[in-house]
Amino acid sequence: MALYQSGVSDAGVESNVPALAWGPVIGGAVAASATTLILLLLGSGVGLTMVSPWAGESASFATIGVTAAIWFVVVQWLSSALGGYLTGRLRTKWAGIHTDEVFFRDTAHGFLSWALATVVVAGLAGSAFTSLVGSGVQAVSSAASTATMAGAAASSGDNATGPDLGTSYFTDALLRPQEVRARAESDNTAATAEVSRILMNGAVQGGVPEDDKAYLVTIVASRAGLTPEEARTRVDAVLQQVEDAKIAAQQKAEEARKAAATTAMLGALSLLVGAFIASASAALGGRQRDDEEAALVVTR
Repeated sequence: MALYQSGVSDAGVESNVPALAWGPVIGGAVAASATTLILLLLGSGVGLTMVSPWAGESASFATIGVTAAIWFVVVQWLSSALGGYLTGRLRTKWAGIHTDEVFFRDTAHGFLSWALATVVVAGLAGSAFTSLVGSGVQAVSSAASTATMAGAAASSGDNATGPDLGTSYFTDALLRPQEVRARAESDNTAATAEVSRILMNGAVQGGVPEDDKAYLVTIVASRAGLTPEEARTRVDAVLQQVEDAKIAAQQKAEEARKAAATTAMLGALSLLVGAFIASASAALGGRQRDDEEAALVVTR
């Protein structure tokens, strides 16, 4: 006997039974969240076995990253399947509802269970990530403050009213004496600080001007006891090292950006697949629940 009569209009008739059952949804979400946390802890434990402080005994960063991404996808899909299936099996039977409507409600319940579990896990992971980032920012800020104070001390000596670091380079350029060799030989501390500021300004501006290069050559020749040609060679080599370090840092930043973008897109795709798995699992669980109940009625 059909449960639904298409020729009968029920306009204006409202059912007393709500279409949304929050109990199964919350139960499936809790199960999915707990499964996710357990599997993530398991993956973390296995991942730590791949890392070693001893040289040559640790897996490469790429291997660890790929393994972690694959494990995250597996965790997402397994927890979504479990949560969706429990949601479908735990809901009560909807009497007098067409099978298409039952399928839609089961998939909707599975999707809601997945969404709730995702929000819970994202909240927990977000709190841990925020704490980690906060600690890192605090450490970097402390290091930057220490470096700034050290640089100020090096540039101004014991004079607390020395020039600001942002204008020290231009101050050096204004007060640069004609007899550079005499100053370099008499005040090594000032010469070292001035050379450091020239190199820093060159790294920021993308190159060291020729006037500064000539000044560096003069100071290096005076302090190292080199000929002007040898000093020029040494200055050029150091400047090339600075440029190479800058390029290497930019390359690492670009690789990190690409890795973050790839991870974000794969994570979004994994979540979408997880939503589909949760919805399909809920529909499967609901159908099995109705079939088993129908079989039990027949045997009676």
